[in-house]
Amino acid sequence: MTDTNRFFPKIKTSAFWQHANHYFDRVYQTMKLDELWRPVLASPRRVVSVSCPIRMDDGKIQVFTGYRVQHNNALGPFKGGLRYDMSVNLEEVMALAMLQTWKNALVGLPFGGAKGGVVCDPKTLSPGEKERLTRRYISQIMPVLGPDQDIPAPDVGTDAQVMAWVLDTYSMMVGHQELGAVTGKPVPLRGSVGREEATGRGVMCVLRKFLATQNKALGDVKVAVQGFGNVGFHTARLLEERGATVIAISERNGGIYCSTGIDTDAAGQYYRENGTLDDCPGCEALTNEEVLVCECDVLIPAAMENTIDEDIAPHIQAHTVVEAANGPVTPRADEILRENGVTVLPDILSNAGGVTVSYFEWVQGLDNYFWDLKRVQDELQRVMDRAFDAVNTQADEADCDYRTAAYTLAIRRVAEASSLRGLFP
Repeated sequence: MTDTNRFFPKIKTSAFWQHANHYFDRVYQTMKLDELWRPVLASPRRVVSVSCPIRMDDGKIQVFTGYRVQHNNALGPFKGGLRYDMSVNLEEVMALAMLQTWKNALVGLPFGGAKGGVVCDPKTLSPGEKERLTRRYISQIMPVLGPDQDIPAPDVGTDAQVMAWVLDTYSMMVGHQELGAVTGKPVPLRGSVGREEATGRGVMCVLRKFLATQNKALGDVKVAVQGFGNVGFHTARLLEERGATVIAISERNGGIYCSTGIDTDAAGQYYRENGTLDDCPGCEALTNEEVLVCECDVLIPAAMENTIDEDIAPHIQAHTVVEAANGPVTPRADEILRENGVTVLPDILSNAGGVTVSYFEWVQGLDNYFWDLKRVQDELQRVMDRAFDAVNTQADEADCDYRTAAYTLAIRRVAEASSLRGLFP
């Protein structure tokens, strides 16, 4: 494995950062690319850590830690989400930024990869505290942001409202409205229609294309979705609309099961009203682990990284795992699933719908010309179909799994761009 810690010696290596490098190294060493560029591609271009003091509602001052990591911009300005969660740490953000680089390259977007995060529990913050934290954080990382430099977007723990505060903070500091500075904005503030469901729609598109290669359709499969946030809910809803039977869903505290199919709209409404799926009418209670290993055709981990590890993997009964979350399958679990004949559709392909529609929003903001929902959905399907076809062709030609195929295409594109640009100075 590439020793990236010699470039960032104060960083204590985490499991997720190791996993991200494992997938990169495993593929890079088979591609016969110039070894001179290996440390460049494996290392983040910029790592920013900031202190964010804010006044809480009780009058006390609390200091939060925030990060922004910019991994590689050979193909264009940095692009990546912003998450608020207690699990946020520098190594996690570094890994997510690297994954974002490969994801953007794989689906053909003119972006590099970045990620940001603030260590906090957003559920314990009042709206005023969350707004003050957002504005402080953005003002602290302002020097590395901009529509031609680095464009944030929503991620775990953030939403369109947070992006509205990002837009306003950035615009106030530069002295003019700058729609291209952030994506995932509310539609009234010129966010793109279709952005909220975009990641879930991309997951649906990729699964539909894969099933077609097996002479199957969405109506032929039973699906379990682990995670019921924005991505999980819209994934489940869209799959159900197109004929799939969603038999299991879970959120952080547990899940529900119904062998004949869950009404995902009703479950979503219940979850929004109660903050839990416990006692959801007409459903049987399951633990998160039971959702992962239940009898189904397709398992969709849509929560956080490292959900499926070497202990869970041997018990998974699904024939297909679609990574709607970032890095939900550990490398050892990935090997076990492959040995057991389970197809894994990797995150850098499956969940790229969100950043794709973010790209559409960025383009619309720069042009001040805005698309209707049909155009957004049609363009998203075109991008996702093209990306799947490229990965599927690479997998067939190289006789390899989908993750290896996807990483091969993505790394090759970034490596070629980096080599052509060269080093400055």
